[in-house]
Amino acid sequence: MPLSHQDQVSLLKDILNNHQTDCCGSVSECEQLERLVKSLMVNTQIDQNVKSILQEVYNYSQHGAETADLDEHILSNQGNLSQWVSEIDSYS
Repeated sequence: MPLSHQDQVSLLKDILNNHQTDCCGSVSECEQLERLVKSLMVNTQIDQNVKSILQEVYNYSQHGAETADLDEHILSNQGNLSQWVSEIDSYS
């Protein structure tokens, strides 16, 4: 059963929050973020402002999946992680 766009947004925020609070993550979480963003980007119910944030999250997840030191990548994006979650909350 496919997830609703609200469920997808919630899952996206959960992963970002976990990265922000735990300062670590996995390649599979980055890949999951990529899949969620791709699905949300084509959804017409998603606010255009959120789509620009989603593009940033997609770039973050792509770099995270490819980096040799994922924990350092997450640490260097701590400010972005909390900002993205706050901005997504304000538009959804």
